[in-house]
Amino acid sequence: MARLNVLQRFETPAPSPSLGDLRFRALLAPEAWAALPAPVRARFSKRLKGGDSVVYAGEVTDTRITRVGWLFAQAARLIGGPLPLFDEVGIPAVVTVTEDAARGGQVWTRLYARRRGFPQVIHSTKRFEGETGLEEYVGCGVGMALTVHVEDGVLLFRSAKYFVQIGARRLRIPDFLVPGALTVTHRELGEGRFLFGLNIVHPLFGPIIHQTATFREATP
Repeated sequence: MARLNVLQRFETPAPSPSLGDLRFRALLAPEAWAALPAPVRARFSKRLKGGDSVVYAGEVTDTRITRVGWLFAQAARLIGGPLPLFDEVGIPAVVTVTEDAARGGQVWTRLYARRRGFPQVIHSTKRFEGETGLEEYVGCGVGMALTVHVEDGVLLFRSAKYFVQIGARRLRIPDFLVPGALTVTHRELGEGRFLFGLNIVHPLFGPIIHQTATFREATP
C-alpha cells in the first residue's frame, strides 16, 4: 500500500486545458502548493503545447565562485558546461523554457551575456520521472534526481543524487566526483519579477558556487 501511494504521488498528470500544467503541482503536497504565491503557481502551471516556448529576461545580480567551484565548473564543461563559469554581475540573462512533447518534459536554455567574449549558454532537460518524480539532464547522460520543497513561500529544488545514464543502465556518480548539494530557489519579487538562485555546497569545502538573477516574463 505504501509503494502504491508513492507511485500515485509521482504519477505525472497530463497537461489540462482547463487547469493548466499539473506536473509541478503533483510533486508537492496540496498545502505546500497552496503556500506558494499565486504568481509562482501560475508560472509553474503554464501550459505549453509541444515545441512552444516561454521566455524570461533579466540580469545576473550576484555571482560568487571559489577556486574549488571554478575547478568543478571547468571540469563540467566536458558535459556541456552546466555551471557558471564567470563571476560577472549586472549582465543580461535570458531563460527559455520549451515543451518537449517527445519525452513529456521541458527543455531549459539559459543564456548569460558577458562584457567581453561569447555568452555562456546552458542547456538542460527536465523530465517528470524517476524515484523523486523529477530529473534534470545536463548532457552526456549525466543528470540529477531533484526533490521539490516550499519554505516560507519560496519554491526550492534540491539535488537528491547525481547519476549517469548509459543505455538502459543508470549508475550513481560517486560523491567525490560531484560538486556537492545543489539548491535552486525561485522567489517571487512582485510586479511580475522573480529571483532565481543557485547554490552549491561541497561536503568538505562548503559553499563553492552562488548565483542569483532576477527575471520577468518577456512573452506574457
